[in-house]
Amino acid sequence: MKLMTTIFSKQNVFLLLLIVMVLLAKLIPFHESYNQYFNLAGFIDWGIAVIFLLYGLKLNLKEVVKDVSNWKLHLLIQSGTFIIFPLLALIFYPFAKDSEYFNLWLSVFFLASLPSTVSSSVVMVSIAKGNVTSAIFNASISGIIGIIMTPLLMSFFLTANSEGGNQTEIIEQLLLKVLLPIILGILLNPFFKKWVNKYANIISEFDRLIILLIVYESFSTAFLENVFVSVPALVFVVLAFSVIFLFFTTYFILKLIATKLKFKPKDIITATFCGSKKSLVHGSLFLLVLGIPNDQKVLFLLPVMIYHSFQLFYVSWLASYIAKKSAVVEVQEII
Repeated sequence: MKLMTTIFSKQNVFLLLLIVMVLLAKLIPFHESYNQYFNLAGFIDWGIAVIFLLYGLKLNLKEVVKDVSNWKLHLLIQSGTFIIFPLLALIFYPFAKDSEYFNLWLSVFFLASLPSTVSSSVVMVSIAKGNVTSAIFNASISGIIGIIMTPLLMSFFLTANSEGGNQTEIIEQLLLKVLLPIILGILLNPFFKKWVNKYANIISEFDRLIILLIVYESFSTAFLENVFVSVPALVFVVLAFSVIFLFFTTYFILKLIATKLKFKPKDIITATFCGSKKSLVHGSLFLLVLGIPNDQKVLFLLPVMIYHSFQLFYVSWLASYIAKKSAVVEVQEII
């Protein structure tokens, strides 16, 4: 219990640091002239590659192979992440197409196309007394599937707005910064597994550092170019409403399907929790890899940040509520 409390306190600190980075970008934005002292963009690029290298090093292939048999649960979770989520966003495409709100819709679709987050999925499933092994499997495999699915889903709408040859550059960036480091990490896994486990806390802090720097760089550009002047307050309200709508709709669809398929209570918890998560890590990294224009990065980052904050606070409460409810049922059965 103390461990869970520590994890969530760290998550809360991270959310506060995200806000601090936005304020810092406003007060002390990073100008291009600062690159002569510290190349922030270059450091972030290398950081992205290192994150995915470490991701490959942390991947437990034995656990992945061991849990493959629970294929119905895995299929439902991945369908929630990469089919149900995007389809819900696509419902509103006809209204946004060829309008001034297209980029706003595209930023929400970007969120809907992202893979699931690893750490919070596993932790929250554990708190709610769900199937932790399957949570680990799906959180891990989701990131790998996302390497293909996220760019693929986005390519249908980015192509029309991209310059010639930009898709080739995107593929190169994915290979060099994402796929190659992961493969290298998996190959080196047997040799560095103990080292990775030993320094797991430091590694997770490095992940957060790169995300914070990406947020700072993106918002610095936005403030320097006065991006927010053209973004009305209504946009923020629409984004917040959109991401909360996506969460609850996906959550209840997954719960309904899992119940109809007569899943065990533990598997229903895992399906709803893992299938409704979205990764801020992947969102921040794909923001750079997909070649989103600098003046639009903040717009694409906002839904991911709002969703990340919402899923941490609400789902952590929901996990605790489910755990308490389960404990009461168990006591009543004993009595």
